[in-house]
Amino acid sequence: MSTDHISPLLSDLHLLTVLASTRSFTQAALRLGVSKASASMRISELERSAGVMLVRRTTRSVGLTEAGQQMVNDMQPAFDRIQQSYTAARDLVGTPRGLIRVTAPVALGRQHLARIIANFLRQFPEIQIELELTDRFVNLAKEGFDLAIRHTNTPPETHVAWELCQTRSILLASADYLLRRGTPSHPSELSNHDCLLYLGSHAGNWTFIHKGKRKTPERIGVNIKGMLKANNSEVLRDAMLAGLGIGLLPDFSLPLTGTESSPALIQVLPDWQVQGFFGERIYALRPWSPQVPKSVEVFVTHLRQSFAQDFANADAR
Repeated sequence: MSTDHISPLLSDLHLLTVLASTRSFTQAALRLGVSKASASMRISELERSAGVMLVRRTTRSVGLTEAGQQMVNDMQPAFDRIQQSYTAARDLVGTPRGLIRVTAPVALGRQHLARIIANFLRQFPEIQIELELTDRFVNLAKEGFDLAIRHTNTPPETHVAWELCQTRSILLASADYLLRRGTPSHPSELSNHDCLLYLGSHAGNWTFIHKGKRKTPERIGVNIKGMLKANNSEVLRDAMLAGLGIGLLPDFSLPLTGTESSPALIQVLPDWQVQGFFGERIYALRPWSPQVPKSVEVFVTHLRQSFAQDFANADAR
């Protein structure tokens, strides 16, 4: 087939490579800014032009046929080089520009990122940001995100990870709850308290390490129970303020001081550190690639400076 015949198909061939990555017409259409119906029609036209089925469609999933996978394997490196070349050329102009798709936890996004992003966009008006707040795990490559903000102990080796700041988990309760139920002096006493649980791994068991000077720190696991579980730290924070129980929050979710309109929560068991929950550091994560767009670089730099300042101020309070 001549180049004249191939040229009109290039955008559809690129769509096929995106579909191979996402395994979803919905996600592929979202990434490319077209409708799902349009994406499906374009693939059908590509199949008619090629004279062979490229995509295997079912009601539950989308996969590639052998011919489709072979085409993607052959084309993907070329499209990757085109993207890298285009990004490099665009960055030579000097002013960072373009779209950055970002995902972050809901509470972290609402309490910190919203303000940070507003300040960033005032400095770089030619950059656009799409921010999706969700507490679920997001596959960045599959769903077309440029960056994820996450708290973790071990960032994936397949990603570039920029550390933004350190973080820790804190056990908290309202003064009203502690007045009614008493203040625990040891983690083992938590089994007799109402606890507010974060949905997810190890939600019903908290592990504590004593922060003393012993060579071998005391370690204890406690089975806990309560009337409320949630996958959002703001919901748990509000339940703590309402006196429903003792809860665990990342330090970025709530300051330890309060006002008349927002009463303070009191730290419980301050000499004990809760292990293995939200992670000890907050990172900006990006799937590995040989080149990082200039827009992403300047955004990460802004994030690191802003998080360092925010958490330095929090430590000073």
